[in-house]
Amino acid sequence: MTPQDSDTGLLAPGWAGSPAASATSDTAYLRALLDAEAALTRAQAALGLAPMAAATAVTSAAESGRFDPRDIAVRARSGGNPVIPLVADLTKAVGDEHGPYVHRGATSQDIMDTAMMLVAVRTLDLVLADLERGRRALARLAADHRDTVMPGRTLTQHAVPTTFGLKAAGWRSLVLDARDRVRAVRDGLPAQLGGAAGTLAAFTAYGSADPLALLAAYAHELGLAEPELPWHTLRTPIGDLAGGLAFTAGALGKIAADVLTLSRTEIAEIAEGT
Repeated sequence: MTPQDSDTGLLAPGWAGSPAASATSDTAYLRALLDAEAALTRAQAALGLAPMAAATAVTSAAESGRFDPRDIAVRARSGGNPVIPLVADLTKAVGDEHGPYVHRGATSQDIMDTAMMLVAVRTLDLVLADLERGRRALARLAADHRDTVMPGRTLTQHAVPTTFGLKAAGWRSLVLDARDRVRAVRDGLPAQLGGAAGTLAAFTAYGSADPLALLAAYAHELGLAEPELPWHTLRTPIGDLAGGLAFTAGALGKIAADVLTLSRTEIAEIAEGT
């Protein structure tokens, strides 16, 4: 990939170079797709549905540096998703002996959704670390200014006095609420495995006496939650993820709006530290 092909963040400089930008990049998604494929073969091997040598071979071949995300994206146009060309490339990399165990029984949506959940979990870990740093900073701010008097306001007009420490404590409370919601979402994001129609029938055809055990093993390999049902047409996990992130953005936006207002020249109740 040439520098001209890379997303360097010129249109979003506040995002550029951040850990979350790297964790949600095309390269990160490719890594997650490969992790999903390798985990499927390992789960099948753990249940005796594939040779352990096949699991080792697929895991070894599933190194993201061996695959070109731009080339895969361009070739994905014909089939509408990147899993089709990726599986072809991964199967070739694994070799003739163990290639048939790549993607065995799965449908493209299984791998895409599972990879999306992996990307989300890995990114939410970074978000939670940021929220924890914010929580600690706001706790210190609240303690340091518990007696720093400032006007309370009603509809932007002066009301009874309050303290800046109480305002900072309120900001901290919002961050804690965001943290709890993000953590709950992260811990509940599920793997997806159902086959073409969500029935797990293909895995039965490949010898699985208990496809639900395979689903549990797959989720365990990935560190994702085990779903009660295949959810490739039931997008609740996406809604939960969006809701948690929306709340977090709103909570942090509230703090930012307060800081902007209180630091205005004509108000000047707070200022950037030196």
